[in-house]
Amino acid sequence: MTDRTRRIEDQGVENNLKGTGNDLKGKLKDAAGGLTGDSSLQAEGKMDQLKGKVQNAVGDVQRNIGRKDV
Repeated sequence: MTDRTRRIEDQGVENNLKGTGNDLKGKLKDAAGGLTGDSSLQAEGKMDQLKGKVQNAVGDVQRNIGRKDV
C-alpha cells in the first residue's frame, strides 16, 4: 500500500465520521422542527441527513481504495 492510498483511506475514515455526525445532527433538527412545528428547521435537518449519507458513501469508497477483495 502506498502512502497516497493510505492518505485516501484516512480521508475515508474522516468522511465516515463527519457523515455520521451530519446525519445525527440532521435527525435532531428534523425531530426538533417536528416538535415545534418549524418546517424550515425540519427541511434543514433533512438536508443535513442527506449530506451525511453522501459523506458516508464517499468515505466508504475512499476506505476501499486499494483493497483487492472489493
